[in-house]
Amino acid sequence: MIKRKQQQIIHPSGEGGFTIIESLVAIIVVAILLAAIAPTIVIATATRVQSKRVEQATQAARSFIDGVKTGAVTAPATTTAPNGTLAGNLLNPSSTSMPPPTSSTSTSLYCAIKDTNNNLTISNPDCTSNTSKIFYIQAKTITVATSTPTDSTGLPKDGYRLGIRVYRSDIDFTKTVYASNGSDKKTQRTFTGTLGDPQSPLVEMTTEIGSKNTSFNALCQRLAITGSTTSNSTCN
Repeated sequence: MIKRKQQQIIHPSGEGGFTIIESLVAIIVVAILLAAIAPTIVIATATRVQSKRVEQATQAARSFIDGVKTGAVTAPATTTAPNGTLAGNLLNPSSTSMPPPTSSTSTSLYCAIKDTNNNLTISNPDCTSNTSKIFYIQAKTITVATSTPTDSTGLPKDGYRLGIRVYRSDIDFTKTVYASNGSDKKTQRTFTGTLGDPQSPLVEMTTEIGSKNTSFNALCQRLAITGSTTSNSTCN
């Protein structure tokens, strides 16, 4: 009787896997993919941070305007400039209008501060003692010579024009500080692939501050439509 030899079953080794070359190729492919998408990730992150920063700066500017209107925030210093001209625009960085700040102790600088409850508050000028500031707010008012901007309590009467710039708290006053002029807008962009420029304002805006006692002619006077707060010949 012939006995058949039992066929030996070979089990696959548990030590099988990628070779060194295959592993190196995989690493190179992953590195190429990461290098390709890294700039997109950086730009997206920087833009999101900058957009949030501009949004918060706009909120700070609006809080400042509300504070001035209600008297909770001391109105900034007043300047008188020719109406109806570029020099009459408060955001013009000329010496006769609203030049950029040169020091954190400037009387035209306010501080936007987050308190312990994460609420936004606006301090009066001189930010020296405010270490928790998140923004510097530069502000100035413009009036016309024959008007009465505020009443005896400091609240708006004939009213005035208010110019506002909001700068980051990490601004370096030992370097050049920028502001927009009539032909070149210096505000920071929301789309950026970097950390942004702390020397340029995040927000610039002007607004009219008035009250229920402010006449339409007073507004016309500030807009250089007429030269008198009592004349209504041009404002009808």
